[in-house]
Amino acid sequence: MAYLTALSGGSVLVHIYVQPKASKSRVVGLFDDCLKIAVTAPPVDGKANEEVVKFLARLLNIPGRDIIIQSGAQSRRKRVLIQTATFDEILEKLEKILIEIS
Repeated sequence: MAYLTALSGGSVLVHIYVQPKASKSRVVGLFDDCLKIAVTAPPVDGKANEEVVKFLARLLNIPGRDIIIQSGAQSRRKRVLIQTATFDEILEKLEKILIEIS
């Protein structure tokens, strides 16, 4: 999957495209080799970034402290580092969601 990268040490990098100020936080699908996520928060004062972390934590059932926006804090395109879940675990959860919404 182009939107996921397994890193040495067991961490996973998720390439995300964020749509802020949506009516509901949700996974939209895939867009340009990224996982597209809509969040309700506006892109002001880091609120959308906070919502991305909270949403991913709920979605993947992992603590928010284990999710770090590695790059793209000021952009819609973000690289998000996940430290406590394996590549296979994340892939399984996200693929299930992508199948449900398609």
